[in-house]
Amino acid sequence: MASLRDLGLSEYEARAYRALLRSGPTTAKELSRTSEVPMGRIYDVLNGLEQHRLVRSQAASRPKKYVAVEPDVGLDRLLEAKQQELDEQAEQYAETVATLMNDLEATAPVNGQFWTAAVGPEETLELLVERIDAADDSLQVAGGTPAAGLDLQNASSRVVDRLEAALERGVDVQLLVTPTVIATLPDETIETYDARLNDHDNYAVRTHDTIEGTFTLIDGIEVCLEVPNPLDPQQAFAMIDLKDRSFAADIGEVFQPRWERADPLQLPKQH
Repeated sequence: MASLRDLGLSEYEARAYRALLRSGPTTAKELSRTSEVPMGRIYDVLNGLEQHRLVRSQAASRPKKYVAVEPDVGLDRLLEAKQQELDEQAEQYAETVATLMNDLEATAPVNGQFWTAAVGPEETLELLVERIDAADDSLQVAGGTPAAGLDLQNASSRVVDRLEAALERGVDVQLLVTPTVIATLPDETIETYDARLNDHDNYAVRTHDTIEGTFTLIDGIEVCLEVPNPLDPQQAFAMIDLKDRSFAADIGEVFQPRWERADPLQLPKQH
């Protein structure tokens, strides 16, 4: 249930503010009684409410009286203060991430070997977009199976988002697909890729008749390799991510000759 404490008030401050709204102008002593805030704490609580700009005081009266600002005004002030606090925290977190990024990159192993796997459509997509986000220099994407076409179609929004972000941070993206894969894609999917990616100078898409498997080569050192469903090769079953320079070099040697012999594709004209 929503509470004034969610917007930054203490329990005593919330009680005192609600009591002031009910009572109208009142003294600290009377407010302590109606709000059940101990008398020894009531002035600190009132000072806190004044800092939140939730109460006004009538200093000329003896004893001094306090009145609550209207709820709509008070809640707007609390919301504004909370948003400012969150913005400041977001900036601090961003600075922390930037600092940690430099520290962690400086200690990262240069020739580490590692592999992981994801099974199922959602898990596979999560792994793929994570590794696309990790690219610093290059992404070489090969789609050689009908399942690749389904992946490009069903996950097009998130994949395009991440490819576009990679292009904007300077990553070179090469997309190599077979004509069969292109033929499986609806016009709207092709138009989405074309409209959002083709204007980048560091993006290119080509077709080649012979591509073995479906994979993404990341920075020349890591490979996301799609595993087709053994019971239905037109469906993806899983994805394996391997960080191994030797294996990645072998994949690059498969990709590059085919890329050089492939035909540039103007997506809207070819479909």
